Amino acid sequence: MRLKEIYQPIREELTQVEEVIKTSLSEARNSSILKVNRFLLESGGKRMRPALVILSAKASNGKADSPVNKQLINIASSIELIHMASLIHDDVIDHSQRRHNNPTVNSRWGMDVSITLGDYLYSLAFELISNCGNTDILSCISSATKSMCEGELSQVVERDNLSLLKDRYLMIIKKKTASLFAASCEVGAISANSSRSLRSSLRHYGLNFGIAFQIVDDYLDLTGGENNLGKAPGQDISVGEVTLPLLNLLKSSDKNQRSRLKEMLKSKDTNSLERIRNELADSDAYLYTRKISSSYISLAKDKLKALKDSKYRRCLLGLGDFILKKGFAER
Repeated sequence: MRLKEIYQPIREELTQVEEVIKTSLSEARNSSILKVNRFLLESGGKRMRPALVILSAKASNGKADSPVNKQLINIASSIELIHMASLIHDDVIDHSQRRHNNPTVNSRWGMDVSITLGDYLYSLAFELISNCGNTDILSCISSATKSMCEGELSQVVERDNLSLLKDRYLMIIKKKTASLFAASCEVGAISANSSRSLRSSLRHYGLNFGIAFQIVDDYLDLTGGENNLGKAPGQDISVGEVTLPLLNLLKSSDKNQRSRLKEMLKSKDTNSLERIRNELADSDAYLYTRKISSSYISLAKDKLKALKDSKYRRCLLGLGDFILKKGFAER
């Protein structure tokens, strides 16, 4: 299934999410802030996290085609604002020039504006959350935001560590990426007044989905083209981030190959990136990376057994297949 098809049952809700985000970013009175916010609105995005909020709520609700819930829309919008803020800060940390085939805020306005804009988006998000008046939702999203920051900090600290352990890598991406996916699914269930067991099932669906999502993203950073990625490939290598595909490549190499790869990774030049891309494509590391990604998607899907069959549950299942196809189907 294409993403557009997966989103079809919640198209109306996602349209309303866009309106809430647009409204939130249009309320500033300063013309300079509005200019930056308009640029941000035009940058696009897949809106996968708000989609998970809405799909989780509707899949756990048990009522077919329940009416649009304004609180749910605000929660989904706040999740996307948090995600947008994290991307802006990521682009500063990684010195990224492009995202979604558009210039980054950092490349247009510099570090100072980018950092402050990210903080501003966080404040808008938590204003929306606080207006919901649900402490469980506030606690869930606050905890995820804290984990995201811890994961980002850990990742930066571990740069250029070619001895990074797989378990350490997984811990980092659980916090940095998967925690917000997990929270997206859990707050959707909370908004539908679901049982704690169902909330837990959806949270673990989101967590395992998020881990697979980041592994695929890390793989595509090494193997994807600039047009498909929407940014220059090899950004992880350029800033010294050690990802699972690289760890798998180092592990599958003999002593001499490993030594040569480490030298290429340290050099961080364009020729080295191309050689590493080719070596990954010809190694067992590709198969191992695909196997691990698939195992996490399988774990995610297994958690959906707690839900009754519905088109929303099928969409959640379809998102897992979409992620794997995005990363490995063209091979």
